[in-house]
Amino acid sequence: MITVRSWAVYGMLAAILGALLGWQAAEHIRVSKQLHDRITDLAHGKADSCARLMRSRRFSGGVISTERLEGALSTLVDTNELRAVELLNNANQVVASAGDTNFNLPPDTEFEHAAYWSGATAILKYPIDLGTNLGTNMAAELVIPFEELKSMNSNRLAAASNNPVEPSSTSSNRPRFNLSKERPYWMTEDQYRTLIDSKSAHTFVVVMSAEKVLKDESADLWMRVIIGILGLGAVAGYAVAWRSMIQTSELQLRLVRASEQNLHLKELSLAAAGLAHETRNPLNIIRGLAQLVAKQDLIPPEIAAKSREIINETDRVTAQLNEFINYSRPREVRRAATDLSAVANEVARTLNYDLEEKKIKLEVLVESVVIEADEQLLRQVIFNLVLNAIQAVPPKGVIRIRASRRSNEEAFIEISDNGPGVAPENRGEIFKPYFTTHTEGTGLGLSVVQQIVLAHGWEIQCLANEPAGALFRISHVKLKL
Repeated sequence: MITVRSWAVYGMLAAILGALLGWQAAEHIRVSKQLHDRITDLAHGKADSCARLMRSRRFSGGVISTERLEGALSTLVDTNELRAVELLNNANQVVASAGDTNFNLPPDTEFEHAAYWSGATAILKYPIDLGTNLGTNMAAELVIPFEELKSMNSNRLAAASNNPVEPSSTSSNRPRFNLSKERPYWMTEDQYRTLIDSKSAHTFVVVMSAEKVLKDESADLWMRVIIGILGLGAVAGYAVAWRSMIQTSELQLRLVRASEQNLHLKELSLAAAGLAHETRNPLNIIRGLAQLVAKQDLIPPEIAAKSREIINETDRVTAQLNEFINYSRPREVRRAATDLSAVANEVARTLNYDLEEKKIKLEVLVESVVIEADEQLLRQVIFNLVLNAIQAVPPKGVIRIRASRRSNEEAFIEISDNGPGVAPENRGEIFKPYFTTHTEGTGLGLSVVQQIVLAHGWEIQCLANEPAGALFRISHVKLKL
């Protein structure tokens, strides 16, 4: 469950991450605008250079030869910065151009921030301002092809011959080719307006290379993305660290509570063991009195039978108390070099009477290996497992003790039988206290075995023995090196 404090921390981390991402986005927009403005400023400078070229290449009267102007503009075109220049008239028709003009500018294009971006190019439009003293009926200078200029000059000479003018000492009385002041006298008003609409230079279209801008913009974007990813990683790492710290704190609290509970259970176990020990004394007294009564010669048979029942019940309860005291006793392992084969053979001799009573065959297949173990506790483990097998197998059954090396450092011990075995659903429960499948068992023998095995740092498993029976395997037994 997430606490209010954790929600506050996670909210603060989310706010920090949002602020970081917002800051990087705003910075990228600012840098992108600076890069775009740089293109716009550079294009404005190129347009001014083109205007100066036009002023230097015009004839008297504000007329500029198309060939002469395009040749001059070609010297300004640089594929690294300026790709192309076009001069448009009032109708947005090209009157002069230079460079790679193979670009499509849609009609009625709206230029955002004075630029239209198309792929790796930026297209800008500027009205022409040449600093000339144009009349109110002129839009800009006239850009006319040289051949057309020659034809217009011939028309001027023909008109002059048809309309002679008195000579004068001043040149102001001579007819001149000056279109910037007024309409030529040999043209009609319609001819003059047609010439203005078709040949006047009204607008510059400057095509700039935007490859460097796009490259710098992409590099800045990637830098911002990496910063955002690093910030996300840092925030996520801090969130994971905070969650881990909270879980560690909760785990430590649970460990403290478990330690307190464990101490209480240990004290309770010692109290129960003491109570069991004290209970054996009155049981022994009861058993002794029952034996005295049973030995009397003059007692009725019913009283003798009841006395024997008392003796049997006290023996049964005493056995259970002894098992409980053995189970509750702390296991202090005193490791020493122990001959596994000698221990197994000693257990076999101890249980020889029980084996002969049921005519059970015990096979001891143990290699002569020396292990690190508490010999007394190891003897108790093998004894309990073999005794448990004797109780389980039918008469003339077979029990096998097998032990061998598993590696240069470890060995294993197996006790198997051909009895009914242990049901799969009971194999995980069989080591729990007071769990038993035998009517005469106390349910503590295998629990004691597991205690001793775990105290040595070993592992015990209850497995199926093919084709029938049960198999108890003790693994990770350390060899004495």
